[in-house]
Amino acid sequence: MLTKKNQTVGQSLTTRLLLACGVVSPFLFTTVLLIEGATRPGYNSWVQTGSALSLGEQGWMQITNFIVNGLLLLCFAIGVRQTLRTGKGATWGPILLAVVGGGLIVAGIFVTDPSLGYPPGTPPGSAFLTTVHGAIHFFVGAFSFFGGLPAACFVLARRWASDAQWKGWTTYSLATGVLMVAFFVAFVIVGMLNGPAGLVERITICIGLAWIVFLAIGLLSKNTGSDEERGIASHNV
Repeated sequence: MLTKKNQTVGQSLTTRLLLACGVVSPFLFTTVLLIEGATRPGYNSWVQTGSALSLGEQGWMQITNFIVNGLLLLCFAIGVRQTLRTGKGATWGPILLAVVGGGLIVAGIFVTDPSLGYPPGTPPGSAFLTTVHGAIHFFVGAFSFFGGLPAACFVLARRWASDAQWKGWTTYSLATGVLMVAFFVAFVIVGMLNGPAGLVERITICIGLAWIVFLAIGLLSKNTGSDEERGIASHNV
């Protein structure tokens, strides 16, 4: 009969591949976002949002970027669940990460409205919410990425607080969550004032995606079971 340790070893390759999605997705998403933003005619990364890249003839590239990376983050969430198993945040942490992934998929399916001067010819001060699909894109995006990801940071911060293997992660996770919320509020205000909303949004995205990368690397490199689980495993060797 398989012991708990043997069961973990048997699932290890699959779990590690799922966790690796948490490293691949942020780099892929950011690369496409930056390259498209720098090369798209009439687009200004300083002012215009990443979602605006979903518009126009080349919009399919950012739409694909949303959907593919949403799927990758769903895989990552499954890997996190398989790794944490029990204890604080073992259920809600992965659920919130899955919300982030699902939100990206929805953001790809329901394209944003023209705004902030893009596509070319759009008035600089035009609103985000002029259609149903634009409203879905905005509110689901705000709820999932800019709400769900900070929430995941806060939930998992509680777990790391009692785990010596993750010393320092409580502070980092709390700081990431607070900064994401603060920068998102700043993004909304700056956008209403026709300021550098694109820059503020990208800073917010990078803060959140960096946390995902470091979380994935940490989970890949550490034994993350609780003290009780590690004790059970040692008795089954």
